[in-house]
Order: sequence, then C-alpha cells, then structure tokens
Amino acid sequence: MFVTEQEISELHCFIFQLNSLRDAVVVVEGKRDFNALRKIGFQGKILEFHKFGGIHNFADSVAKYKKIILLFDRDRKGRYLTGKTVQLLQRRTSVDLAYKKKLQRITKGKIMFVEQLVCYESYFA
Repeated sequence: MFVTEQEISELHCFIFQLNSLRDAVVVVEGKRDFNALRKIGFQGKILEFHKFGGIHNFADSVAKYKKIILLFDRDRKGRYLTGKTVQLLQRRTSVDLAYKKKLQRITKGKIMFVEQLVCYESYFA
C-alpha cells in the first residue's frame, strides 16, 4: 500500500491527540484492532467490544466512562455496532465518532478495518 508523508504526519498527530485525552476510553471490536493501535503508539485505555458478551452487557459496562471513542471497523458489522452503541449510550455518556471519521479522512479511505493500521507500524518506530 502506498503511504504518503502527509498520511504519516497526520496519523502521528491523530495518535498524539488520542494519547492526550483524559477520562476517555477507546473502543475497538477485537484483539487485532487493539494490537494495531498499540503498535502505532496509542498508550491510553482500550476496550475490546467482543470481550463483553453482547451489546447490552457492553453498554452497561462502559456507561461509567465520561467519554467513549468508538473506532469500530467501516464494514457492515462495524456500522451496525456503531449505530446500536450510539443508540444505547446516547443519554448515558458521551460517544465520540469524530476520531473514526478523522481516521478515514487521514487514510483517504484505504483503511476499512482498524487492524489494517499495522501497515503504518514501521513509520512509528
């Protein structure tokens, strides 16, 4: 995959912004997504959706956080989970989708799945 200097620079800023957030948790779908974020330098709290055993258990467990940043994949399942999560949490806590949109813009739509961020790992050494 062709990667531009601008993508790398913007992705560095993206990770810096995520790392500077307080009282926020990033939510991804699974382990590979978790690992991809770690490999490009994210140091904050990450929750894996699939460890909660269902969307209602997930919603009940994460409602205690002040801000939830959803980074679900951009496939059909990820879009469904995003919509359902927003619906279940909208009156309980703050759900932030801006970072998901920003990631799509930075990678110019090349990244459909968060786990694909590992292709940038060599630029974050």
